[in-house]
Amino acid sequence: MAASRAAGDTKPLRLGVLISGSGTNLQAIIDRIVAGTLDATVELVVSSRPSALGLQRAEKAGIQTLTLSKEMYANPMAADEAIASELYQHKVDYVIMAGYMRMVHAPILATFPNRVVNLHPALLPSFPGAHAIAEAYERGVKVTGVTVHLANAAYDAGPIIAQRPVAVREGWSVDELETAIHEMEHVLYPDAIQLLAEGRVQVRPNGTVAIS
Repeated sequence: MAASRAAGDTKPLRLGVLISGSGTNLQAIIDRIVAGTLDATVELVVSSRPSALGLQRAEKAGIQTLTLSKEMYANPMAADEAIASELYQHKVDYVIMAGYMRMVHAPILATFPNRVVNLHPALLPSFPGAHAIAEAYERGVKVTGVTVHLANAAYDAGPIIAQRPVAVREGWSVDELETAIHEMEHVLYPDAIQLLAEGRVQVRPNGTVAIS
C-alpha cells in the first residue's frame, strides 16, 4: 500500500487524476501547480474515454496518460486492478477523481486507503448521485455548493474534507447554476488538495475529517 502523507513532508504531493470528459478540474489543478500555489505534481492521468478532452490538456502539460477500452471496463474489477497497478507504479500519493464517471472499487480503494478523493457538485449529504445540480435546482434550494470528500465503497458517502456554498440567485437557469458550481469547483478542489499536500487532513475513527 502507498504510504500515508505525513505532516511536514516537504516533497510535492504526487497525484494520479481520473477523468472522463473535458478535464476542467484537471486544468485547474495544473494551473495552480504552475502558479506555485499547489505543492503537487500530476504523475498520471487516466481516462475512461479515449475522446476525453482532458487527455489533450494532460498531453499539453507533458503528463503521461492512460486510456482504458470499453472492453476493459466490461469487467470493472479488472479495470480497477489495472488502474491501481499503474497508479502504484507511478508512486502516486493520492488518487484524484476529476469528473470521473465511474465508481472506483476495491482494487483502487485498498491500494490507496483514505487517499482516493472525489468532487461532488452539491453539499453532501444532500443531493448525492449523478444529477446533483439538476436535483438541487428542481428542489428550489437557495444555497447549494461543492463538496470534496474521500471516496469509499459507499457512493458519495466518504469522509468530507471541504465544502463551500454557492448561493442560487433568483431567476437563474439550471445552466447558470451549473456554471457557478463549476467555478467554485475550480477553486475548492486545488485548495483541498493543498491541505492534503500539507499533511493537514486526518480521518478520525468515527469517519469524519479533522483539519489541523
